[in-house]
Amino acid sequence: MIQKFLYLEWKAFFRSASFATNLALKILMGFVAIYFILIFLAVGVGAFYILKKMNLDPIVTVNQFMIYYVLMDLIIRLMLQKIPVMNIRPMLIFPIKKSTIVHFSLGKTVLSFFNLVHAFFLIPFCVVLIIEGYDILSVVLWYTAIFSLLYINNFLNILLSNKDNLFAIFLAIAAVLGGLHYYELFNITEITAPFFNVIFNTYWAFAIPVLALIALYYVTFQYFKKNLYLDAGLSNKHDVAKTEELTWLNQFGTIGTFLKNDIKLIKRNKRSKTTVGLSVMFLLYGLLFFTSSIEAYNNPLMHILGGIIVSGGFLITFGQFVPSWDSAYYQLMMTQNIPYKGYLSSKWWLMVIATIVTTTIASFYLYLGVHVYLTIVVGAIYNIGVNSHLVLLGGAYTKTPIDLSSGKGAFGDKKAFNIKTMLISIPQLALPVLLYWLGSKYANPNIGLALVAGTGVIGFAFKEKAFSVIEKIYKSEKYATIAAYKQKG
Repeated sequence: MIQKFLYLEWKAFFRSASFATNLALKILMGFVAIYFILIFLAVGVGAFYILKKMNLDPIVTVNQFMIYYVLMDLIIRLMLQKIPVMNIRPMLIFPIKKSTIVHFSLGKTVLSFFNLVHAFFLIPFCVVLIIEGYDILSVVLWYTAIFSLLYINNFLNILLSNKDNLFAIFLAIAAVLGGLHYYELFNITEITAPFFNVIFNTYWAFAIPVLALIALYYVTFQYFKKNLYLDAGLSNKHDVAKTEELTWLNQFGTIGTFLKNDIKLIKRNKRSKTTVGLSVMFLLYGLLFFTSSIEAYNNPLMHILGGIIVSGGFLITFGQFVPSWDSAYYQLMMTQNIPYKGYLSSKWWLMVIATIVTTTIASFYLYLGVHVYLTIVVGAIYNIGVNSHLVLLGGAYTKTPIDLSSGKGAFGDKKAFNIKTMLISIPQLALPVLLYWLGSKYANPNIGLALVAGTGVIGFAFKEKAFSVIEKIYKSEKYATIAAYKQKG
């Protein structure tokens, strides 16, 4: 039966409506995977000798910070790892054991890149430990225990896949622990390091994470087996409908109608709520740029980039998926007498309002200096005048149907990647940095900021012209977009 499942997966891949996109993306992701594998290999081989040169015990030091490694692994999984699933509904009408279906679905996650990539760090590190004279059995059992913890993250991600805002919660926990550790207020490693040291120094403690992994797999298996039936476990959930008039927006005509729809969409759906949460994260991202905590970010060129990101979090995360937010009813919209310009204007105003609100909230950066906040304001002007148009333009080529009921995939989808959107995204971040560099090089930093802000003002002045061009492109891509939203595979 497992062999038949594998055969069906193979056929599904080659018969997919987006086969060419899948293949191109997998080739691209293959190169990305090779890049990360090489990095993990280099760190795995070099970590021992680097720590030795720093007069540190390699295994003790790695054990000390292993809690952060495991925690960051869980955060990255919650953010990026997709759960491999089968098309379960058709399987339930055949005489196939539920346990077989669940075991196969869970087994697919075991071979995820997010699990296997850790081997390229842990195996070389363990080999070096053995070469350098550490006890072989201790190293092997320690490796088994650490990999068990990483697989525990794998199954936690599966169980928590439908829970909202967990990514932000775990990220906040990691940030708080890291901050307390950095400022020497509380050191979590003093509590966790002895546990990892016991795993390495004894022959029995490795069984603790191994047994925990077995127990968690059993819990995950039973949970999905229990809910694997059509009339409840896989049925669509229906919430009680709530009405919101938002009549004060009626004064804005067609734009007000679309704004009401967007506000309701953001408030009522998992995916849009996740996007808003991510925009808040972008607001805090400036702490990395402006506090000199990271040496690579401690230069004026990176500061202007930080200003763009801090003020444009919502614009970047929400705007890149226009019109995909409306993919569920896009076909119906296109049958109505709806002017594209009014539709696009409502999205533009929503992004502009969010940028202004974000920039206002970001006034706490005044604590770091007036120039820092001025950089953020300049970034906001550029976002409103230029990037707001660019993200709408890129949206014409991003034919990604969005499942609003899911909080997963907040950073995009396979159909979102294409050459046109990639080229359009370059001026969003590269152009303001180039303008600032030119102004700073041939005059002074204030002239650089003035060039970036001036470009934003010019873009705002030519808004109507830009919208005319964008509207024509949306019309030319209309039927291709509708066809993309119809595809299910």
